[in-house]
Amino acid sequence: QLQLVESGGGLVQPGGSLRLSCAASGFTLDYYAIGWFRQAPGKEREGVSCISSSGGSTNYADSVKGRFTISRDNAKNTVYLQMNSLKPEDTAVYYCAARAWLCTVVAGKSGRNEYDYWGQGTQVTVSS
Repeated sequence: QLQLVESGGGLVQPGGSLRLSCAASGFTLDYYAIGWFRQAPGKEREGVSCISSSGGSTNYADSVKGRFTISRDNAKNTVYLQMNSLKPEDTAVYYCAARAWLCTVVAGKSGRNEYDYWGQGTQVTVSS
């Protein structure tokens, strides 16, 4: 069974950091681009970042540029999202999603109909 599992969410104070992980089971991530998306209460899902299958191409939403970094370790079949300088507006459920080979531009997009596999999400809460 093909599955993506996110982990690493939690409660953090403003200015703090978290690292999210997206682990695949049942398939290898070598051939897949991975996108991170988030959905805050009452809001539409929005794209955060994406990394291509090779890791050679990434893109970010403007709201997270300079603060978040996406990376991948294909040997561990895992993609990471390092989140620094977190703000209360980063509070959301974060999802990872997979599509073959190349990223989409995630800024302003929900990923619907563009990504084939989705995880269940991990909650990130930024609050003092």
